[in-house]
Amino acid sequence: MARRYDCNDATDRTTGLREASSAIRRGELVVLPTDTVYGVGADAFSSEAVAELLTSKGRGRNMPTPVLIGSPNTLHGLVTDFSEAAWELVDAFWPGALTLVARHQPSLQWDLGDTRGTVAVRMPLHPVAIELLTEVGPMAVSSANLTGYPAPEDCDAAQRMLGEAISVYLDGGPTPGIVPSSIVDVTGEVPVLLRAGALDADELRKVVPDLEVAP
Repeated sequence: MARRYDCNDATDRTTGLREASSAIRRGELVVLPTDTVYGVGADAFSSEAVAELLTSKGRGRNMPTPVLIGSPNTLHGLVTDFSEAAWELVDAFWPGALTLVARHQPSLQWDLGDTRGTVAVRMPLHPVAIELLTEVGPMAVSSANLTGYPAPEDCDAAQRMLGEAISVYLDGGPTPGIVPSSIVDVTGEVPVLLRAGALDADELRKVVPDLEVAP
């Protein structure tokens, strides 16, 4: 049976984070608040858990799962060929609504879907999410909705869609909004904006003036 914890209550938050950490380590799924929408997360290094995450959403491997981390330092163990421009974007906009697509370390034992050697990684600006990520390490996280339905702005909406597929729901109240993160590809010599979300091209070019925009 799914358990739900009110993270605006200090005692419930402590218990919920402990239970969520245990669930992640067991290969189970957890719903958590972020600075954009609610996400459903699993241990990024558990192929079975990530496959269950995709199944819970009705999502195929052709739409690989992004990874959330609790600190920029975690990038050193996850990505390779990370450019100076990429680090400048991290310094300017993390934690926040910026997802970076980078080449992942070829030695990593994970299966996030058909990634073609890349990973979409972000550090969210939400205290509950950061606390959980700091405890359990990188998590594969996707919006906590069934594919084709709106991304949830509150825990009720996530629970209505995902129900008992989730072990622990962390209720942090309504999220700040449904504007998604911006996605920038940093795998090449020049950063490329793949999706404008919370950050537009003009804002990003203040940090990386040579940013291109994908057609």
